[in-house]
Amino acid sequence: MSYLPYISDNDLRTAAQRVVDCILATQAATEQAMYKNVIDPFSAIFDGAVQGFTLNEWLVKERARQVQKTVQNQIGYFHQNILGSIYGWRRLSHGLDICNDTRMIFAEIKNKYNTVKASDQFGIYDYLLFRLSEPAYQGYTAYYVEIIPKGKKYYDKPFTPSDRAISTRKPLNENIRQISGQAFYDLATGQSGALSMLFDVLPDVISEVSGLDKLSKQQQESFRSLFDRAY
Repeated sequence: MSYLPYISDNDLRTAAQRVVDCILATQAATEQAMYKNVIDPFSAIFDGAVQGFTLNEWLVKERARQVQKTVQNQIGYFHQNILGSIYGWRRLSHGLDICNDTRMIFAEIKNKYNTVKASDQFGIYDYLLFRLSEPAYQGYTAYYVEIIPKGKKYYDKPFTPSDRAISTRKPLNENIRQISGQAFYDLATGQSGALSMLFDVLPDVISEVSGLDKLSKQQQESFRSLFDRAY
């Protein structure tokens, strides 16, 4: 039985393996760097005194923080790899992230709604508009995807970013759209709840590709509560 109805098990394993390998490599590099680099003792003592950490607890927390910065970038690539492996979709080598030529759609994918500053969204809009003007993408629809949406919202709407500094909003163009992660997964796969389905199989997939013990049912439920709070 396959993990998911919209992507092959091999493609799913490969996407998960890349994240696991990134975490393990970053952990090893961070461990070495912690002893080579000078640790900020002021940060450590403030954290320790205010939050009640021992030094060892603070070091564990600091390692996790440094790993997390790298992993966040890899999670964005994870979604690109998953979505680009769905039948009819492909990852692009530069510029845009993924494309479906049959459905005449291409997308720029960001992991979280606040990954890009509001002022920088102006540039994304202009870039999508420029690509739509190219002969290869005539008649396409461009999507700006926010995998983790703001306020648990499900949306697929025209992308009209504003810049408060200059009190200007980009003109409405129905072919340049802003879409939440769950809405785009539904659109890309044709499966309602596709993003939720992906999240639910990850404990099995991660255990398989890493060789580590699978999360307990209680642990899975606790992590699932984070998903439910995001979506």
